[in-house]
Amino acid sequence: MIVATTGFFDGVHRGHRYVLDRIVKEARARCMESAVITFWPHPRSVLQQDADELRLLTSIDEKKKLIESAGIDKVYVLEFTKEFSRLSAEEFLRGYIKERFNVSVFVVGYDHRFGRTDGPAVSIRDLCSGYGIECINVPPFSEGDVVFSSTKIRNLLHQGKIEAANEMLGYRYCLSGVVVPGKRIGRKIGFPTANMELSDPRKMVPANGVYFVLAEISGKLHRGICNIGPRPTVDDGENVTIETHIIGFDEDIYGLDIRVGFVSKMRDVAKFSSLEELAAQLEIDRRHAESFGIPGLPFAEPVFMRGME
Repeated sequence: MIVATTGFFDGVHRGHRYVLDRIVKEARARCMESAVITFWPHPRSVLQQDADELRLLTSIDEKKKLIESAGIDKVYVLEFTKEFSRLSAEEFLRGYIKERFNVSVFVVGYDHRFGRTDGPAVSIRDLCSGYGIECINVPPFSEGDVVFSSTKIRNLLHQGKIEAANEMLGYRYCLSGVVVPGKRIGRKIGFPTANMELSDPRKMVPANGVYFVLAEISGKLHRGICNIGPRPTVDDGENVTIETHIIGFDEDIYGLDIRVGFVSKMRDVAKFSSLEELAAQLEIDRRHAESFGIPGLPFAEPVFMRGME
């Protein structure tokens, strides 16, 4: 028997953590296991025509690790398909919540919904009652007039408002990938960069701009400057790149994994009249990044919670 909830939990932000904390508390009080039943891929990517436009705050691996870091014992991932989407709320509750996972206590957030609804609406509490499942409703987590949501965080990232997004997440937003070769122009002007190819192309990329970041390479953290967007000074194209100058670091890391945590947007992408003018601005950026205070938020995984190496 378990205490559980369901949901997509994109980002596992502070509003989600509020629900997860309640699950852990209720499970410990009853000497039961705690669990989250989540889905992959995102329902919108299966059911809506604009699926290719959807970008997520967390990959499936990141989401599972974040949920587990909240103290949840088990994370179950159900494949979301069109056939699965046709289940009614009662069919899902009976077939999965009751029979497959043997949930005794079902914890739901204020806007919790699941299953197809064709006829009159039936409350989750009433459905649970019919199967002998205790239902606990958790009120929305908010600060002032702001109710936390994954959609709001995506919108903040789309606007380059990193600090506000991080505050809602409860950790620094990160991108992960592998270092791939670039044109090496940065190296020629004294600012070598690590060009990132995303591990998950569905990850939400913050708005174009120049950001102060913390970069992890081989388990160590370094201050860095990340440019997202086109490179108008050296490239006539409009291809968006994600490249990070790692301060005080000059090693060959092609093919290695890199993880970049965003701290603050420093400025917009700009076109300079020459490489010398670009180098002068990058020097200003570097000095700024070297003196930048680092807020006390953790990264998404334990390695990022240790601070600067």
